[in-house]
Amino acid sequence: MLHSLELSTAKRDEMRDITREITSLVHKSGIVNGIAVIYSPHTTAGITINENADPDVKHDVLLRLDEVYPWNHPKYRHAEGNTASHLKAITTGSSQTVIIHEGELMLGRWQGIYFCEFDGPRQRQCLVKFIEG
Repeated sequence: MLHSLELSTAKRDEMRDITREITSLVHKSGIVNGIAVIYSPHTTAGITINENADPDVKHDVLLRLDEVYPWNHPKYRHAEGNTASHLKAITTGSSQTVIIHEGELMLGRWQGIYFCEFDGPRQRQCLVKFIEG
């Protein structure tokens, strides 16, 4: 089963918690056991799993990514001017896989699933594939 989430992002860099949306898709799909693959079909956005209890974690992650990949590095050559967003997307990765057991995502107590925008604001898509097993 393939599902698509349509997302609107509001900032150049943001980590949007999509755990509720993915959980809702799991429940609506009726899948009991298997895996969920959450995928970003964008070269300047990623998917990650990280802490969702303290919003300072998102702040700190985005701050450090900006330090490692500054927006306006003088040696960047990409004509669109968004090299930093490509590098951030490479770092976070384009997908995550989560086990589904007895109809629930097997996330840790403090974990959430994040769509990571690095070139916003934009209209984005997140694809979710459930594989039973």
